[in-house]
Amino acid sequence: MKSKYLTTTLPYVNSDPHIGFAAEVVAADAYARYWRLLGHEVFFNTGTDEHGQKIAEKADEKGETRQAYVDHYAEEFKKLGSALNLSNDAFIRTTNEDHKRAAQELWKRCFVKGDIYKKKYKGLYCVGDEMFMKENELVDGRCPNHPNLELQEIEEENYFFALSKYQSYLEEYLSREGVVVPAWRREEALTFVRKGLEDFSISREKSRLDWGVSVPNDEDQVMYVWFDALTNYISTLGWPNDAEGNFKKFWEEGETVQLAGKDQVRFQSIMWQAMLKSADLPATDIVAYHGFINSGGQKMSKSLGNVISPSELVAKYGTDATRYLLLRHVHPFEDTDITWDRLDEWYTANLVNGLGNLVSRVMKMAETHLDAPIVRPEAQEFEEEYGNAFKKFDIQSVCDGVWEKIGKLDERIAAEEPFKLIKVDVEKGKAVITELVKELYSIVRLLHPIMPETNKIIKEAILQNKKPENLFPRLP
Repeated sequence: MKSKYLTTTLPYVNSDPHIGFAAEVVAADAYARYWRLLGHEVFFNTGTDEHGQKIAEKADEKGETRQAYVDHYAEEFKKLGSALNLSNDAFIRTTNEDHKRAAQELWKRCFVKGDIYKKKYKGLYCVGDEMFMKENELVDGRCPNHPNLELQEIEEENYFFALSKYQSYLEEYLSREGVVVPAWRREEALTFVRKGLEDFSISREKSRLDWGVSVPNDEDQVMYVWFDALTNYISTLGWPNDAEGNFKKFWEEGETVQLAGKDQVRFQSIMWQAMLKSADLPATDIVAYHGFINSGGQKMSKSLGNVISPSELVAKYGTDATRYLLLRHVHPFEDTDITWDRLDEWYTANLVNGLGNLVSRVMKMAETHLDAPIVRPEAQEFEEEYGNAFKKFDIQSVCDGVWEKIGKLDERIAAEEPFKLIKVDVEKGKAVITELVKELYSIVRLLHPIMPETNKIIKEAILQNKKPENLFPRLP
């Protein structure tokens, strides 16, 4: 059975963790847990991106050293992982010495290939994206991703990567079905490539930016943050020092999957794939792109007062309930609008009155009327619909299918009324209740990737024939 490598993007540590990244990393965790259930050996990576101009400026504003600044935020992201009960195998930081050496090795290989050269350049620079922008990419003279930031006109001598050299390769790569999910993002990437690729700057002068990985054999330059950060996907596997270990098992011989936001298409499916090709390394098998999370029809912003943080979600609803809300009610591919009112509504309807109430009803009847716990049901293969939704990286449909089963079990209880039947025919009543418990167990098995602790609690309650404590308290 093929091994699986799964990675999120690395969040930029210039602010506290936001809900969009929480949704991405919880989805990754659900996929990793599901693949492990199937018997795959999985390597699940996440971490933090810690170099670049934005971080240097933020650290300077706070009067902190750059390292102290990124140490603080890296710890915040680790706390987020714990709060969301992530099962990641690695937490890579781009300030790790092993990672920096890997980034330099990748640079050297691309340089030897003749794909890195130095030239003077003048252009408009967006600090938000940490990249130079072309005139035809601007909207009203601004970066479309950061319209509130003034573009900086910069002239300096930088190293460039020969992206244009890989035009035909990238067209061929992106023509393969399945390398990008959803399909329309693949078309978006193809359209961009077919318009013609330009070489891009991959270094900055140290006199302007001194916070980054040093360029090999040139102490006056540091690597462009994206060249450095993208390398984490293989440095976390021990490349290049342990190329016969995890790198071989998971990147060369396994299936590689990257999750990323829709604004990452150019970086993940174009730039990164060209860099890998230049270094004679295998391309990524699949990159799955998700949309953004807005609130009340607007982009989340502190100034608007509509920011919903992951820590607030966990504090209010608990870990597994937060996982459920992010997995079922955030669209896997398109933008999603959420508000506290909607979150409260989903929590109450689907967890308090849905799953929680169902478990309470079934297990109360079982505890009251069954003489012994049911025998643990044999593990069965997952239904095709459930597995197909995972294959499509459509975690929302996975959840919808589970909650459809929860609804049908509720309907069966209402139709058969075992709480009445047992009063007139004890044996028939016990038989029906036993069937209900077994059906509940089969549903709960499907919850493991979504709500692992809830899965565990309900399974233990069933096997002990005990009604569990209230799973989802009502909101005040």
